[in-house]
Amino acid sequence: MILASLLDMIILPMPYNFSGDGSTQWLLNFTTQVVDRGIIPMIGIALLLAGSWIASDLGNAPQKQKNVQSLQFWALVLSCVLGLLYLLIFPLHLNNVRIDSQRSLEQITAEANQAQTELGTRLNAEVQQQRQQIVQLLENEELLDQAISSGQVPEEQAGLLQQFRDDPAALDQYIEQRVGELRTQFETEIGTRREEALSAARTEALKSGLRIGISSLLLAIGYIIIGWSGLRTLGQPNRAGQ
Repeated sequence: MILASLLDMIILPMPYNFSGDGSTQWLLNFTTQVVDRGIIPMIGIALLLAGSWIASDLGNAPQKQKNVQSLQFWALVLSCVLGLLYLLIFPLHLNNVRIDSQRSLEQITAEANQAQTELGTRLNAEVQQQRQQIVQLLENEELLDQAISSGQVPEEQAGLLQQFRDDPAALDQYIEQRVGELRTQFETEIGTRREEALSAARTEALKSGLRIGISSLLLAIGYIIIGWSGLRTLGQPNRAGQ
């Protein structure tokens, strides 16, 4: 159980990427996998130690070995090492979450700004196209009258077209007003989506930081307690026998 879980921790993150492009995301995935599997070696070490101590109490323990030669000793050393590893993962993961969250927020803001820029270009193109169509329709009075009389143009638009024909300056005012309304509408939608994306990114970063950070800290405490208390217990008979 212990070896299998340790091999999983080593093999699953391959290929390793400590400093290249995407290293922050790789480290986040790595620490998440290590923490999610952290309880398995702890259970294995606890079962190994419990079995050894039970056998010792029952008098069925194998011939006594030096501490450095006993399986219990190396299991306790491994527990201490894993405790230090998870203690280091705690600040490392929080820092990587901060970096990844900052990059996500910057990307969301950049995409929103790009959307606003594209919105301006698209609105200008559409407005010019609509203006050109209206002007062409106004220049052909016969076609305009035919479109109005046949009902091809809605009543509201027919009134506007007649107004534009009587007062060409009203067309520019209408276009400017319409552009302003559309720009405000689209910018509001872009801003809403941006805020929702920013909120989701912050929430995800907070959840990851709390879940993995707290779990890593608890694992570190558990491993260190098991390792340190176990090593002290192993040393007591030796000191007593001196």
